[in-house]
Amino acid sequence: METGDRRKLELDSWAGRILGKQVSSGFSLQPASDDASFRRYFRYSGDISFIFVDAPPEMEDSRPFVHVAGLMRKAGLNVPVVLDSDLDQGFMMLTDLGSTLYLDRLAMDSAVEIERLYRDAFISLVRLQRIESSLPLYDENLLRSEMDLFPNWFMGRKLGIENHDTILLEQIFKLMVENAQAQPQVFVHRDYHCRNLMVTEDNNPGIIDFQDAVVGPVTYDLVSLLKDCYHKFPRNQVEKWVEGFRQRLLDDGRLHNIGAQEFMRWFDFMGFQRHLKCAGIFSRLQLRDGKDRYLADIPLIIHYMIEVCECYEELSRFGYWLNEEILPRVKGFKSPLSVLE
Repeated sequence: METGDRRKLELDSWAGRILGKQVSSGFSLQPASDDASFRRYFRYSGDISFIFVDAPPEMEDSRPFVHVAGLMRKAGLNVPVVLDSDLDQGFMMLTDLGSTLYLDRLAMDSAVEIERLYRDAFISLVRLQRIESSLPLYDENLLRSEMDLFPNWFMGRKLGIENHDTILLEQIFKLMVENAQAQPQVFVHRDYHCRNLMVTEDNNPGIIDFQDAVVGPVTYDLVSLLKDCYHKFPRNQVEKWVEGFRQRLLDDGRLHNIGAQEFMRWFDFMGFQRHLKCAGIFSRLQLRDGKDRYLADIPLIIHYMIEVCECYEELSRFGYWLNEEILPRVKGFKSPLSVLE
């Protein structure tokens, strides 16, 4: 029996003891969702629904999840409650926030309803950024290690581009680090987007996948939300929302003497850093982990990067290279959004 199957039986047994169910009588948890990590999620649907998590301890440390969940709940945010756990085995039992993602609603809801959902997301983001913590810093080493995924996994392993302008790439990396460090540093979820926000009746949104939280740039989660790798909003809508959030920060007293243009530059450059990382991560997920579905999201990422390069002179040379060398290669990745057709 494969390790994954054995772990599922062990999780069923652990969950059965908690729920008072006999595995031998046919009790088995049902798959709830997959993940870009090694975690797996299963649902128990009874009078009350619960989520059970399998996070192999040699691959995933669940302690940060438990810690960050406590910080976020204390701040009034809607996150899963850890009802029981065996962290040595890598098992957790959580409250169930449902199965409706923001992503599900983006394709079917009216503009008015989407505006409401994102207003809720902005309110929760303000609360999140107020959290005081001693979480790890989003420092230069972490920022650079993320950006290194772009030449290593995306350019090198996925596209086969071994020879590239290392001086130009270093100039870009330096700009991105300087931009991140110039911003106020706050609590950062790191993946605050439409696949990690759940539509809930009370205290919307439900927030998941926060275990990698750090202290970092104030625009990071805003970029994750509005330059989402899985859904594209029109640029004018993004600019409107960004300015609205800047006003929230000013009113909240956590932003001082930062004009709209400077804040937009912070936002765009932060998105550029994030998308360098995401192109590398999605390539790694496909090549190393066999998760092919992420490949189709890379064209949108490149589109975002080209869009930013067209707005800022210091990125124009890199933008030319993206257009000439990268864009023709990624069009064949079959983006579901057809933004590059």
